[in-house]
Amino acid sequence: MHKKLNLPKKICKTCKLEFTWRKKWKKDWENVLYCSEKCKRNSIKN
Repeated sequence: MHKKLNLPKKICKTCKLEFTWRKKWKKDWENVLYCSEKCKRNSIKN
């Protein structure tokens, strides 16, 4: 069984909230800076 407690975490550069690794980021986790597309769009505007 997969334990979510052991997944890596980061802090979003826009909203400053902690977010957890997702399978879709598997190949590019080092470059993930934002928790969502919304935060990514908001950071580009600012």
